[in-house]
Amino acid sequence: MLVGVLLFWGGGFQNASAQPAAPPKAGPTKEMTKKEAMRLGEEFGIIVDEVDEGIRKELGLQRTGGVAVLEVIGGTMADAAGIKVRSVIKEIDKKEINGLIDFGKALKRAMDQCNFTVGTYEPADPTDPVGWGVNFHFVGCKRD
Repeated sequence: MLVGVLLFWGGGFQNASAQPAAPPKAGPTKEMTKKEAMRLGEEFGIIVDEVDEGIRKELGLQRTGGVAVLEVIGGTMADAAGIKVRSVIKEIDKKEINGLIDFGKALKRAMDQCNFTVGTYEPADPTDPVGWGVNFHFVGCKRD
């Protein structure tokens, strides 16, 4: 018994009983904006801004780049992870952060997955002669 009929089509055979594959449905893709990145930062528990020339001077940094933590909201994931005000976020889950768009994309991906790290460049204790230091903060997700 013949189950399907084979048709010759453009130099090859195709099973006539096979249905053409439907194109994948595209979900709503939202392009990352600076505003959305800042909103995600607040959801995470920090108020942030790009390290521009003004922030670079204020924090005494050698160059611009990264995202400065202006405020940490108490009782949030960022607070629990030990992220500090005046620190500069340089990576999230091994993804380099050069500005707010990088920050927003990496934070969204990390918060969706749960359990990630945030690499910060932080001012040391004022009595420490070394100055700034790099720290990694583990962010765990609370689950019921």
